[in-house]
Amino acid sequence: MKRIAKFEKVSLEEFMKDWCDTFELDASDADTRREIEGIYGSIELPKRATVGSAGYDFFTPLTLNMKPGETVKVPTGIRCKIDEGWVLKCYPRSGLGFKYRLQLDNTVGIIDSDYYDSDNEGHIFIKVTNDSKRPWKNLNVLRGEGFAQGIFVEYGITIDDEAAGVRNGGFGSTTKNK
Repeated sequence: MKRIAKFEKVSLEEFMKDWCDTFELDASDADTRREIEGIYGSIELPKRATVGSAGYDFFTPLTLNMKPGETVKVPTGIRCKIDEGWVLKCYPRSGLGFKYRLQLDNTVGIIDSDYYDSDNEGHIFIKVTNDSKRPWKNLNVLRGEGFAQGIFVEYGITIDDEAAGVRNGGFGSTTKNK
């Protein structure tokens, strides 16, 4: 196996900013700050469950109670330093997709190697929807349980590739400078 990446937490400051922005909270409130510091302290880095696992499980920093049709954007608190020539592809955990039709809103999350150096520290967000067609099929994933998985994939580029842009941001940032 090639060792090509390393998971890390984003800084507490970045996590605090992103959590408050996502859930519309006031970062100046002392109780809110203490609660978010506790959430940050319990974040677990993604890991594989078995020697033969391809996917690294991402653990949710909040309890997900989702009725069919509901969507949650999860600031994971995780960033990943990835060697050039590799990408991290994120998917829902297989069992949750099978049982509840849990879907990533962008179908597959693509984490490029240069995302790590973005202004947001390469903070990985995972937006999921309980897409169950059965109105009683509520999805419950407790805080700290796996809800998504990431798989590292090697990729190539064309022989006449001339990409020279520099990323600074997340969704859509690679096409903003065109």
